[in-house]
Amino acid sequence: MTDANTQQPPTTKPEVRHPWSRYVALGDSFTEGIGDPEPGVPGGFRGWADRVAEELSRDQEDFAYANLAIRGRLLQQIVDQQLAPALALKPDLVSISAGGNDLLRPGGDPDVLAEKLDSAVQILTMNGATVILFNGPDTGSTVLGRLRGKVAIYNENLRTVAHRHDAVVADMWSLRQLADPQMWAEDRLHFSPLGHHTIAAMVLDSLNIEHSLEPLSPKPLPAQSWRTARTNDLVWARQHFMPWVVRRLRHQSSGDGISAKRPVFAPVFGSGAPLGCGEPAVETD
Repeated sequence: MTDANTQQPPTTKPEVRHPWSRYVALGDSFTEGIGDPEPGVPGGFRGWADRVAEELSRDQEDFAYANLAIRGRLLQQIVDQQLAPALALKPDLVSISAGGNDLLRPGGDPDVLAEKLDSAVQILTMNGATVILFNGPDTGSTVLGRLRGKVAIYNENLRTVAHRHDAVVADMWSLRQLADPQMWAEDRLHFSPLGHHTIAAMVLDSLNIEHSLEPLSPKPLPAQSWRTARTNDLVWARQHFMPWVVRRLRHQSSGDGISAKRPVFAPVFGSGAPLGCGEPAVETD
């Protein structure tokens, strides 16, 4: 028989690492995870958003994640097609990365884009969600170098939007690691698995969340001759750049006929999730 005067040890509740339990990701190919193929996950691409959700779900059984992003979407399309479904899910954390495809086009105006983004962020925050906004990376050393000025203007506008609505800025411009070519996929327009991993760690740091994603450094690229480098450029132009130009001329999108990979909330690790999918999927040696 237990002595009534015997003190029982106090029960300890598991430590709550963050306040969020319902995360929705909005955007285009960047948020869909293009460049980071993983056959075992929904949609066949993992990406930075999946990696962030994996970390946020650790030790939180009630955590759920939806990803409404679709490749090729312009900012207005993201607002028109993804905002209402996101609000219907009643998220408490939302990430939105939009405007990159618009800036690629000749008429992409960073001031007009910022006004559209401001309205979307206002709606999301009025519904009680913490919002993560992405500024654009410094494209000076990439094939997108001609866009550097427009990206910089958009980034400054985005910071104003974030300040106005108390949103979190995921600062890709300051992520100097993205200057390394190995952070980019073969098409030079999307990020590689290493790039997505690096961006995911930055997002979690921006949220002030402890995580298990270790900084990963790519191996140095072997030296190339001038002839090899030019040959690689020609191959890239034929396989990736020209098809992109043709789609623009035909008013087509790489996302035509594509559906969101996680249109409703679901646990991050459901049945059929690949073993080890919570670990960095990048080889460093």
